[in-house]
Amino acid sequence: MTAAALSQFGTKHVAKGIGRLTTQVIESGSGSYITMVGGRKMLDFTTGIGVANLGHCHPAVTKAAQSQVGKLVHGQVNIAFQKPYLDLIESLIPLMPHKSLDTFFFWNSGAEAVEAAVKLARHATKKQNIIVMQGSYHGRTFGTMAMTRSKTIYGEGFAPLMPGVFSVPFPYCAQCSIAKHSEGKYNFQNCCMDPLLQLELLLKRESAPSDTAAIVIEPVLGEGGYVPPPADYLARLREICDKNNILLVADEVQCGFGRTGKMFAVEHWNVRPDIMIMAKGIANGFPLSAIVSRKELMDTQKPGTMGGTYAGNAVSCAAGVAVAKAFRDERILDNVNARGAELRATLDEAKADPKTGAVIYDVRGLGLMLAVECVPGHGYASKIQARCMEKDMLVLTTSIYDTIRFIPPLNITKEDMAKGCQIIKEAIEEVATGEKPVETRMRGQALE
Repeated sequence: MTAAALSQFGTKHVAKGIGRLTTQVIESGSGSYITMVGGRKMLDFTTGIGVANLGHCHPAVTKAAQSQVGKLVHGQVNIAFQKPYLDLIESLIPLMPHKSLDTFFFWNSGAEAVEAAVKLARHATKKQNIIVMQGSYHGRTFGTMAMTRSKTIYGEGFAPLMPGVFSVPFPYCAQCSIAKHSEGKYNFQNCCMDPLLQLELLLKRESAPSDTAAIVIEPVLGEGGYVPPPADYLARLREICDKNNILLVADEVQCGFGRTGKMFAVEHWNVRPDIMIMAKGIANGFPLSAIVSRKELMDTQKPGTMGGTYAGNAVSCAAGVAVAKAFRDERILDNVNARGAELRATLDEAKADPKTGAVIYDVRGLGLMLAVECVPGHGYASKIQARCMEKDMLVLTTSIYDTIRFIPPLNITKEDMAKGCQIIKEAIEEVATGEKPVETRMRGQALE
């Protein structure tokens, strides 16, 4: 079929409930680029929403998966141990942000891993309630729909959802009403910490500590806008958890595996989670997710209470081993911090420029998890996204606020980053001067 015919076929036969940026058809990917059916080559600053962190078809990951396919594809976890599963644990233990995180369970998707974490927290504590952050994204399954608070579309029309879920504000200083009316007294560098006060009030008014199993947080808010917390927030959140015998669960699905310049985002604040959730970049595109916790917590579950037909697939685990090795051998984190500084400089310069700064409200993020929040009311983010696509670069919007996020490969070259920065700069300039590209199909709505 032609590219147009394939697109029409997909539109007709693929579930309408899947939102997508474009109806073009991807044929192949290599490094920082994807190629569409028909030959159009595009610089990819989405990496499959932060999944192909080492670029498309990373040679070592591809080789490991190809080799494993010829040995064992499916070694069901409830039947026996399989070697790639154990090899991956051995590779991941040295990368964990705290030595207490030493016992693993692998599943397939991020949402499944979130549910595994909730299952563990409820069983280990014998308590039911879960507290999440406003603006958080944890998945679209029935359990995780109840926990996702980034926008209503994910749970709209599917009630009743899982009970026992409460939410509190995330410290989103750019949108904090207290900061906005403080005449400069409060800001990201000097947070009012009202979200912690709101948490303490919730524990007194709505969910008693004796009923609260866990607080689940993305250390850097993902689909809510790529929002890092202020300096002391996570440490004080840890103190509240310890004081009230509540487990702290770090959802590192999007911000983990080097995305922020540390292997895991919690390392920026030196905070120990009781349970950590991983997915996306763990196997560079192969379906795999995980939770990790301390052994005494994991060992509270009886044999048979955890499992899954495809949980910890052998090929995905082999790919995960290759990913962990690539981080060491290729000095990926060094590249993240170097390229992240270059991209951040481009975005900061655009905000500082009087011509382009008029459309930019905030620039934020860590490493190569960066975002521009635009001045509201004009659809600027979707217009910038559309202009980037016209220039053969894929980027994504996110959040209920008018925000565009940048998720390039962690091993992107200096040359490709320079190319991407130039496209972003031109796109912002063109939108700021009043050019009106055709807006993208998503009109600023995030896909995840």
